[in-house]
Amino acid sequence: MELPFVKYSTSAQKTPSIFILLILAVVVLGLIPLYHPFNWYPPGLSITQNPSEISPNYHADEEQKIEINEAETCDIFNGEWVWNPDAPYYTNTTCTEIHEHQNCMKYGRPDGDYLKWRWNPNECELPIFKPYQFLDLVRNKSLAVVGDSVARNQMQSLICLLSRVVYPVDISDNPDQSFKKYKYATYNFTLAIYWSPFLVSTKEVEADGPCHTGLYNLYLDEADEKWTTQIEGYDYIILNGGHWFARCSVYYENNQRVGCRYCGLPNVTELPAAYAYQRAFRTSLKAINNLENFKGVAILRTFAPHHYEGGNWNEGGDCARTRPYRSNETTLEGQNLEQYRIQVEEFKAAEKEGKMKGKRFRLLDTTRAMLLRPDGHPSKYGHWPNENVANDCVHWCLPGPIDSWADFLFHMFKMEGIRSLEEKLQ
Repeated sequence: MELPFVKYSTSAQKTPSIFILLILAVVVLGLIPLYHPFNWYPPGLSITQNPSEISPNYHADEEQKIEINEAETCDIFNGEWVWNPDAPYYTNTTCTEIHEHQNCMKYGRPDGDYLKWRWNPNECELPIFKPYQFLDLVRNKSLAVVGDSVARNQMQSLICLLSRVVYPVDISDNPDQSFKKYKYATYNFTLAIYWSPFLVSTKEVEADGPCHTGLYNLYLDEADEKWTTQIEGYDYIILNGGHWFARCSVYYENNQRVGCRYCGLPNVTELPAAYAYQRAFRTSLKAINNLENFKGVAILRTFAPHHYEGGNWNEGGDCARTRPYRSNETTLEGQNLEQYRIQVEEFKAAEKEGKMKGKRFRLLDTTRAMLLRPDGHPSKYGHWPNENVANDCVHWCLPGPIDSWADFLFHMFKMEGIRSLEEKLQ
């Protein structure tokens, strides 16, 4: 059965009058500098000139002002992937933030069509990410990404797309590479990542465990303080979680063991991963609602499905497809469907509670778009052929389909700007 995707609009609740729209246009356009320095890449980086690797059509002078012309009621998350000859907008030689396991160009992926698609909503156009305009939108603001390695994948994609303008300065105050903080000084924009793959308090009790991926104690009613104690001052946070919940874990609530997943412990109830998944998101979103000093926008990013075929990750499974699916060629089902429904259900509950507390929640629904991209994973092209490493059908090549998440954010942040201005004019 195909999932009935709910249309979560990023629009404001009221349609402003023509008078207010004119004011908004003047104010928004006045915020944007009329000219930007024509500096695409930081000094010292070798720029690949091959048109098949990077678009030659990026022009800074096309970004002189922000045009907010998207349909405000458009469901940007329901659509198809369409051919985009201008992509990609960076390469592995022009962005220094690409980790080895995402570096499909370096490790010799022979096909290149996976780079040449953009997401196109059914009801409107979704503008391609424009780095100068994005940086102007987030001037004097801050964004924290909280979650797992796919969250880090998203942050690296954003840094790579912004590298056409400027690279940030690393201002991390934690030596742990899983907690990074960057500053775009010219724009006074802070970007951070907080590693918390389960979102709740976690203790690794075995490095190997029965699943050979570690054994973890998850305290499902305690949000992870590694991120909850850090986010109150941020203007935006993006929360996500997904693939780690398939790992062997023991579940605790009220400091009492309530069950586990594949833990192999005697007299412990075996529970599905969905049990922990629902409680972890419920706990995390409630923690945000309970943060009295958090005045920002909390964004829940729905998970991106993996695309293993022919076996699981440890059974020789792979993702060798070279083109996206059309929306009528696949459907969300099984565990993927269950996880998606849990996220939407918990989001709606948190959003309802948040409105009574003056909190703002938004849904960044990447599930449908990424379900259609079995071609965008590193597969065996995240390492050298002689390395004994499993095929990667979870993370995303950089550049690759995950760059479209910046298109979503670009649209959502513009809509937030409209909402903010409308509120001030009321």
